[in-house]
This record gives sequence, structure tokens and C-alpha cells, in this order.
Amino acid sequence: MTPDHLPVQTLELRVRELQQLFNSLDPSPFLTKDLARSAESYIESWALPLARGSRLQLTIHVEQLDSTEAASDLMAEAIHNHYGYKADLVRAELRQMLRQGRTSLAIGMAFVAACLLAAEVLTHPAQGAAGSIARESLTIIGWVAMWRPVQIFLYDWWPVVGRIHGYDNLKFARVVVVNAAQGERSPEEAG
Repeated sequence: MTPDHLPVQTLELRVRELQQLFNSLDPSPFLTKDLARSAESYIESWALPLARGSRLQLTIHVEQLDSTEAASDLMAEAIHNHYGYKADLVRAELRQMLRQGRTSLAIGMAFVAACLLAAEVLTHPAQGAAGSIARESLTIIGWVAMWRPVQIFLYDWWPVVGRIHGYDNLKFARVVVVNAAQGERSPEEAG
């Protein structure tokens, strides 16, 4: 299914005033403020499990509101900025993780080679059980050194990519503000 054919997933939020959605300790201007931790967690717990490329809509019902049109534009820009920034942060986290994986892989491969060479040099068939134990121990220790790079490249990266896709979905989500006191909708939602 192309994104245009996916159904629109809608999350309805109800607040007294728009400021409740933002971190009150953040001194940034409104459009670049961080979302309040509780609002951010609620939105993300809904949006991140949805399919990649899902069409999202956040409908915010506000009790105390002057203009729904201006509020919809402001909230859309603020939410898009917030999740665009979060997507960029997670992309940087992914780059760092993959860089660490490459470094760990190089170190692990060198260590495995050293352990296997040491196992060959230190053990002779004439040494019996002690030689066998030393050889197997060095082999196991060498392969255990590969655990972290293997974990990064097989398992750790794809949940991070999933978060990036979720944040990108939120970055482009449609945001609609509704005056809950009057039942008024923004022009975009009415049309």
C-alpha cells in the first residue's frame, strides 16, 4: 500500500490550554519548545508502533482558545519541529551506534585471530587434556569478543531505525486544533 492509500490514524488529545502540551521549564520560543514529557510519551506510545509511512493526525481539543486557525498552524509547526529534531537526534544515535559497531568489529576480529593463533601455538596434541582445555578456552574467549559487534549489526540497529520512521511520521502528521468549548473546528478539518 502506498502512503496515500493507508488509512489516517487519529489521536485525540484534550487539554485546558495549549501550554499544557509543552515543557514549562523550556525557555525556548514557542515553536521550538520541547513537548511536556507526559504529552510526548503519550503521543509516541500511540504513533511509534504504527506502520512506516502511516498517515497520522493529531486532533487537539482545547477548552481555552482564541483562534483555532492560528492555533492549528502554530501547533503543527511546533510539533513538526519537535519531531524533526528528535528524528535528527536518533539518526545521530544510529550513526554513532554503527560507528561503534564497526570499531568493535575490527577489535573483535583482531582479538579472535589472536586467540585462535595463540590456541594453535600454545597447544600441541601431546599435551593431552590440559592442552585441549587451553585450546577450547582461547577459542571460546575469542568468539565471545565478537558478541557486541554481532549484537549491534544483527539486533540493535533496527529498533532505532523504527524510531526514526515513527518520528518522521509525526514530523509530517496533520495537526488540527478544536475549540472544545465551542465545538469549533479549524478550516482544514471542516473542509
